Amino acid sequence: MVFGFSKKEFRAVVIILLILSTAVFLNMQTALRRARDAQRKADIRNIYNALVAFQSENGHFPFSENGQIIGCGEETDEKGNPIFHACEWGWEGLADLNRVPGDPLHHSGYRYNYISNGRRYQIFASLESDEEPEYDLKVKARNLACGEKICNFGLGYSNAPLDRTLEQYEAEERKKELEKLNLN
Repeated sequence: MVFGFSKKEFRAVVIILLILSTAVFLNMQTALRRARDAQRKADIRNIYNALVAFQSENGHFPFSENGQIIGCGEETDEKGNPIFHACEWGWEGLADLNRVPGDPLHHSGYRYNYISNGRRYQIFASLESDEEPEYDLKVKARNLACGEKICNFGLGYSNAPLDRTLEQYEAEERKKELEKLNLN
C-alpha cells in the first residue's frame, strides 16, 4: 500500500498524471510557439511602419547590409547630413521605433532579414509553425537566411513581391514599361 492505495491503483494514478502533464506540456509549447509567431508578425509590421516613416523623413528607405537595416545612428557629416550604420536588432532605434525589435528567439539563432535598394524593401522572418496563414512556401523557396533558420514570412513595400529579388522585380517592371512604350 502506498498513500492508502494498492500498488495497482497507485500505478494507475501515476499513469493518469503523466498523461495529463504531457498534454498540458504539449499545449503550453503550442501556445508559446503561437505567441512567438504572433510577436514576429507584429514586429515585422511595426518595422514596416517605421521604415515608411524613415522614407518620409529621408526621401529613401534605409539600405541594407547583411540582412540589417542601415538606418541607425545620430551622427552627421560636415554638411549636416545623417550618417547611418547597421541597426543592431533588439537594441537600437529607427525613425518612429525606440528599438528595432529582434526575433523573440534571437538567442536560439532566429533573426529578421532586411533587403533594400533604397526604393523598395523586403523584410523577412522565420515562423516556427507552417500552419500559420502567413507562412509562405514561395518565400521559403528563396532559401534566405533568417539567422540559422530559413525565412518563410515577410512583407514588401510598393508591391515588391517576396518570391524574387528586388532586382528581378525592377527588371520585370522596366521590361513592362518598355513594352508599353513600344506598343504606343
